[in-house]
Formats: sequence, C-alpha cells, structure tokens
Amino acid sequence: MEIPLEKAEFETLADFRYQLRKFLRFSELLTRRHGITNLQYLLLLQIKGFPGRDWAQVGELAERLQAHQHGVVSLISRCEKLGLVERRPGREDRRAVEVHLTTAGEALVARIADRHRQELKELEGVFHEVVTHLR
Repeated sequence: MEIPLEKAEFETLADFRYQLRKFLRFSELLTRRHGITNLQYLLLLQIKGFPGRDWAQVGELAERLQAHQHGVVSLISRCEKLGLVERRPGREDRRAVEVHLTTAGEALVARIADRHRQELKELEGVFHEVVTHLR
C-alpha cells in the first residue's frame, strides 16, 4: 500500500528537480563555453572516471552514458576529430577498442570537472534537505 505524499514532500521534490535542472543548465552553458557539447564532456568524464583505469571500451561507455553503442561510436569520432580522445587496439583482444583521453582531453575534462565540483559544493545543502524531508 502506497503512502500518499504530503504537500511538503511535493515541495521538496519540486525544489530538488529545480535545483537539478539549474545544475544541468549550468553544465550545458559551461561546456559550450569550452567549445564542446555536454554529451562530449560526459564522454570525457566517463573515460577519466572509469573505475580502475583511465580508458574504457565502447560498450562500457555506452552503458555509463545510457546510450546506444552506435551513437557512442559517433560521439567518440566527433571527440577524436577535436583531438580529445584516441582509439587504441585492445591490450588483451586486438579486436576490442580502448578509448583514451589525449593530453588536450585530460586538460579539458579537468578544467570543466573542477567547475562542476565547485557548483556541486554549493548544492550540498539542497541534496541533504531532500533526503531528510523524504525519510
């Protein structure tokens, strides 16, 4: 049996979605100012932040981006043309492709991620409030 939400819970959820949308809009504008799309930034971030290594395979990136593999291949190609990533043959299986950041990609993702970290620190209280109110 579902417990109906109270007005205060709707307000908390609405504010959370508002703050989340503001953060996403901030991210979109920031990446655009750096000459890339938000999706290109997310690709760079997923490569840099892949658990246990500094590269990822196409299928792994598709999962992390929640996107179709053929779309991720196109995204990788666009980033490759910008000099942000490079493809390398797999170390264990030469048929597999590893996607690595270039030096330019490393520098760009670090700059943008730092600004995201600063923005998220400002939102810390909002996230805590949401969790507290919905318990």
